[in-house]
Amino acid sequence: MTISTITESELPAQIAAERRELARVLSDLPSLAWDADTLCAGWRVREVVAHMTMPFRYSAARFAAELARSGGRFNLMSDRVARRDAAAVSAADLMSDRVARRDAAAVSAADLLSVLQANATHPWKPPGGGYVGALTHDVIHGLDITVPLGIGRRVPEGRLRAVLDAIAAPKARKHFGTDLSGVQLRAEDIDWVSGSGQQLSGAAQDLALVLCGRKLPPGRLHGEPAARFTG
Repeated sequence: MTISTITESELPAQIAAERRELARVLSDLPSLAWDADTLCAGWRVREVVAHMTMPFRYSAARFAAELARSGGRFNLMSDRVARRDAAAVSAADLMSDRVARRDAAAVSAADLLSVLQANATHPWKPPGGGYVGALTHDVIHGLDITVPLGIGRRVPEGRLRAVLDAIAAPKARKHFGTDLSGVQLRAEDIDWVSGSGQQLSGAAQDLALVLCGRKLPPGRLHGEPAARFTG
């Protein structure tokens, strides 16, 4: 099976590379940047990284228990766990069921970063999403961090095309709930178009964020519908 220019067998290596590259970006951040806002509403960098590493740290049983505690509401569980885990004291706490209740501002960014670095090759796949779902998870949340911080990292085209093909599909659009009726997305940096209607253009990775319901900083999108997707 081929997904754009990346084959199914190549996806695990591309996921590992994406995680390692993001880890390098995070390792260069000044400490205050870990408390900067991201494109995930209400989450700082540390909450996003806590969320990204949750699949590496939680067994299926622990995940199920956390989900039950949130009444089966996944989004509620994800938010609660990300905020709690971002406030954990150490990497040892993050990798166990012991989570200290402490102000996240006092936590070293290295605690979260070390978990991400140690799990570049972790085989996690989101339920029903396969490896392309795992790649999408890492790419989009990485952009959630780098875009508002003004970091000019570009996702490699092969990975980006795999993500775009996945999230532009009808099932994914329904999942994210983004209203793109009457809008055609057109990438300015690669040959990629999706939908029909008024043209909304921008960098391909910015259009990926639009598909996932993110509001982008001003000036990144072009066309009549741009205001709808700018925060």
